[in-house]
Amino acid sequence: KDAKVLAFEEMGMEAIYEFEVKDMPVTVAVDTEGTSIHTTGPAKWRTI
Repeated sequence: KDAKVLAFEEMGMEAIYEFEVKDMPVTVAVDTEGTSIHTTGPAKWRTI
């Protein structure tokens, strides 16, 4: 629905954005602590 730059606008796509979405499944790839699903996901999937 909407996107706005919160910080570092001069960095373009690397800026910090806030997104407002509606009816869209979303996966967070990196959380606020820097944990990446690209690291934790495959490790967890190997144990299944």
